[in-house]
Amino acid sequence: MPQTANTLASRSIPEGTAARAARAAAIAAQHADDVDARGRFPQEAMDALKAENLLGILVPASLGGEDAGVADVVDVCYTLGRACSSTGMIYAMHQVKAACIVHHGMDSAWHRDFMTRMTAGQLLLASSTTEGKGGGNVRASEAPVEQADGRIVLVRDASVISYGVEADAVVTTARRTAQSDASDQVLVVFERKNYSLEKTMGWDTLGMRGTCSAGFTLKAVGSPDQIMPGPYSIIHSQTMVPSAHLMWAANWAGIAAGAVDRARKFMRKAARAGGDLPPGVPHFTKALANLRQLRALIGALLSRYEAIQGDARALTAIDFQTAVSLLKVDASELAVETVMNAMRATGLSGYRNDTEVSVGRALRDVLSSPIMINNDRILSSLTSSTILSDIPTSIRD
Repeated sequence: MPQTANTLASRSIPEGTAARAARAAAIAAQHADDVDARGRFPQEAMDALKAENLLGILVPASLGGEDAGVADVVDVCYTLGRACSSTGMIYAMHQVKAACIVHHGMDSAWHRDFMTRMTAGQLLLASSTTEGKGGGNVRASEAPVEQADGRIVLVRDASVISYGVEADAVVTTARRTAQSDASDQVLVVFERKNYSLEKTMGWDTLGMRGTCSAGFTLKAVGSPDQIMPGPYSIIHSQTMVPSAHLMWAANWAGIAAGAVDRARKFMRKAARAGGDLPPGVPHFTKALANLRQLRALIGALLSRYEAIQGDARALTAIDFQTAVSLLKVDASELAVETVMNAMRATGLSGYRNDTEVSVGRALRDVLSSPIMINNDRILSSLTSSTILSDIPTSIRD
């Protein structure tokens, strides 16, 4: 199968998916500056993604989806990231929750039915995993699921729900019961008819403005069937974290690729004009090298993740979990460096907001990557977990 020009990790994806993603990305690109300037939801891009039936591609074909894999979604995130950072991140966050439901909900009649409806209606899923004082600690929940008269009730201080107002459903963590430990969590799917949102915090930020990641009080009522089977700890380690770090990283790589595209345009224009090459040529060379390294990092972990799908022991092994965590750290830092090199390659033209090679929006957006689930928190957590692990006794271990 022919490979597309912007394929993330030298792999091909179904031509139909690539073409559909490219059409949606073209629309996203047309509105990206306005989305950023006004801090608004990228409605035109989302309408295009829904029209292209790209929201339910992970769902099994038996339930109306396309049996797509994580690799397909990763490449779509990359394509969207080159066009509009916020659109790419919204798509990535939606697909992380879709992956959780697909990989862990097939034994539940309610969730199978939801997958069918999600695909048919192209429902947009929002995520609620950060809460109150816990902030970015997604492995601890304050609010419990309360059960009464055969119904469940959840009232949650959700410090961030990206595109919460625009979503068709929210997938949220919660403490299993009021008596449970904070780490004893479940994942629950609530449709829009099941919940209300009361805004508690706005979203006026440096970048990623179109994600509209405001804070809300979430009040939800539903059926116990809407609780995902199995503990959240398993969903978290086997699906949520690997999917999130791969899909987020793909979007960041797309942002970096878009910045490199603009730097290349600047270099070519200078070359056509004759005379000396711009002084930023070394930075352009560095940006290209960094982008290749970034794509390779994502591609390597993606291949590893695909190879161990369904192997619970391999998915939860400390070396794989460490690799997944470090991908987020390394990809985010490298993406920032790549965009910064692209700006230095273009000089004042890239620094300005009113040129065709402006890199300002890309830099502001990509700067969110190290603080989205803060890299320092991840590294501190890794240090705590690896202190107790043994150092291999052989180079082949």
